[in-house]
Amino acid sequence: MPDAHYDNPRLAAIYDLGNGWSEDSDYYLALAGTASCRVLDIGCGTGIITHAIAAKGHTVVGADPSPGMLAVAHAKPHGSNIRWVESEAQSLGLGETFDLIMMTGHAFQTLVEDADIRAAAATMKRHLAPGGRLVFESRNPRIDWPARWAYATELDTPKGVVRETREYLGSADDCMTFDLHYAFSDGVDLVSHSVLRFADRDTIEALFHPEGLAVEKVHGDWDGSPFDTASSPEMIFHFRHA
Repeated sequence: MPDAHYDNPRLAAIYDLGNGWSEDSDYYLALAGTASCRVLDIGCGTGIITHAIAAKGHTVVGADPSPGMLAVAHAKPHGSNIRWVESEAQSLGLGETFDLIMMTGHAFQTLVEDADIRAAAATMKRHLAPGGRLVFESRNPRIDWPARWAYATELDTPKGVVRETREYLGSADDCMTFDLHYAFSDGVDLVSHSVLRFADRDTIEALFHPEGLAVEKVHGDWDGSPFDTASSPEMIFHFRHA
């Protein structure tokens, strides 16, 4: 069952309200730097970071499998100045290379199977220029995410309040399943069903190793602190084209 966030225009339209600019956005924007470079944002979603990087004068391509998300991204100011590509990470083929490839918003964790991660790694290597950097994050599986994610909140939209509730459904192997329930003010209720993989550091690095991508560093949070297995909430991987 696909995540409704990726194929329901109504959920795509309110996505930014619960996933707006935050410290991870600052982190990725800083990676692009000030010197003009070519950036590929895989799993760009509604393009929050994509737009910010393009506004700095960089050449940016945003790729995402969701036409609903891309429609929101393209409709934003300056959206017509960015190339948007509808594609999954596993099958993306642009025939060009980039100085920086990023996969933000924990989009990497939607790659549930080893085969999907290997295919995405091959895609990234194929599109990475010599000396280029690949950066993405995955949540540390040692953290009790079900406890952190039990919440209910209200989103103020132009068409009324939407109540969002997360329901944890269970874990199997290193995957977690949960539902996000959305109750719209006009009486419409929608459910976004998600399965995310919480692979550990060694597993992720092993799946990227065949592509010859060298691990440069792994940060444990958006302040740039080193990764600590027991306490860091994030695993922010920096790979370099060998």
